[in-house]
Amino acid sequence: MKLIDGGVCAAKGFKAGGVLCGIKKNRTKPDLALIVSQVPASAAAVYTTNLVKGAPLTVTKAHLENGIAQAVICNSGNANTCNADGIQIAQAMCQMVQDAAGIPAQDVVVASTGVIGQPLPLEPIQKGMAPLVASLSETGSDLASTAIMTTDTVKKEVAVEFALGGKTCRMGGIAKGSGMIHPNMATMLVFITTDASISPKMLQKALSADVADTFNMVSVDGDTSTNDMVTVLANGLAGNPTITEENQDFAVFMQALNTVTIHLCRMIAGDGEGATKLLECTTSGADTLAAAKTAAKSVICSSLLKAAMFGADANWGRVLCAIGYSGAQVDVSKVGVKFISQAGSVEVCKDGSGVPFSEEIAKAVLSEKEITIAVTLGDGPFGATAWGCDLTYDYVKINGDYRT
Repeated sequence: MKLIDGGVCAAKGFKAGGVLCGIKKNRTKPDLALIVSQVPASAAAVYTTNLVKGAPLTVTKAHLENGIAQAVICNSGNANTCNADGIQIAQAMCQMVQDAAGIPAQDVVVASTGVIGQPLPLEPIQKGMAPLVASLSETGSDLASTAIMTTDTVKKEVAVEFALGGKTCRMGGIAKGSGMIHPNMATMLVFITTDASISPKMLQKALSADVADTFNMVSVDGDTSTNDMVTVLANGLAGNPTITEENQDFAVFMQALNTVTIHLCRMIAGDGEGATKLLECTTSGADTLAAAKTAAKSVICSSLLKAAMFGADANWGRVLCAIGYSGAQVDVSKVGVKFISQAGSVEVCKDGSGVPFSEEIAKAVLSEKEITIAVTLGDGPFGATAWGCDLTYDYVKINGDYRT
C-alpha cells in the first residue's frame, strides 16, 4: 500500500475539473466540480441519517439503484436543501452533464453543499457547464477538491497504489468538510474513485463496513448535516479479476479503502471550523467494540474537553466525565488517560484516579498541532479511534454570520 499523488484522478480512466460559475457570494474560487469516468463504473454510497436530507441525495440514491454511475457533479455555496424545487434542480444538474458531456443523466451522482434553505439558481450552473467540461483533465483533482470547499481552509485529497490479482490498482479521494461535522452517515462530502474491478454489491459492502470505523468516528461540532454523502466509483480499468465475494482480494481492497478514508478523516477533523489542533482519541481494553467506540466518540465530542485542548489545559477530568455519560459500560476504576504528541507524553490518570504530573510538560504536549488522547478502559480485547478538533473562539465567529 503506497501513498501517491493524483487524488481522484490517480486511478486509470478518471478526469476531474472545476470552475467558478458564481454560486457563492465570494466569487474568487471555483464552486462547481465534475468527476468523470471513461467508462460506466460500479458505484456505492452512504448518506446522512438526518431526516432532513438535501434534494441531491434523493436524486443520487435513485440513480444508484442499479449500482452504476459514470460522473459526479457537485456545487458549493448552496446545499439545495429544504427547497420546493430542489429535486427538479438536482435532476436538471444531471441533465446538464448529459447534454454537455454525453453521460446519461441517470448515471450521474449529484451533490451540493453550502447554505440550507436558499433557492439554488440554475443559470450560473448552466453557463458554467461548457467551461466545466473543458476543464476536465487527468490532473484536475486539485481543481475539483477546491471547488467543493465551503468553510474549509485546505484542500483534502489523497491516493494510494496497491495490487490485486497481479494488477496494479489505484484509489484516490477528495473530501470537503469543516463544520456541521458529526456524521452518522456533516456538510461532509467525500468522492472516491478507483480503477479496481469490483461488483456493485461488494463495493457497497466494503463502503458500508468502512464508514462505521472511519467517517462515523469523526466529530467537529456534534451537528449531523443534511447533505452528508460518501460515494465510491470503481471502473475496473486496472484489469484485475472482478471481486465478487469476500476473499483475499476483497481484504486488500478494504485495506486500500481504509487507508484513503482514514487520511481524509484526519484532514476533515484537523480542518474543523476555527480549529488549531487535530485531536485523536484512542480507546483500548474495552469489553466490547461498542463500548470502545462509544467512549472514544464521546471524548471527541465533549465541548469542555475540546475547549481545554484549545487552551493546552490538561484537564483530564473532562475525559472521564465524557466517558461517564457516554453510555458505554466501563469499570471507571480501571480507566487510565495519557496525553501524547510530538512533544512527548504525560500520564494524568490511572485506575480512575489522578496521578502527579508536570503541568509544564503537559502544557508542552498539548501545545502541539496533533494530540492523541489515549484511554485505557480495562483488560478487554477491543479498541477504537475517533477524530475531532479543539473548540476555539473562531468557531463562533464563523458560524455567527455564516449565512449573512
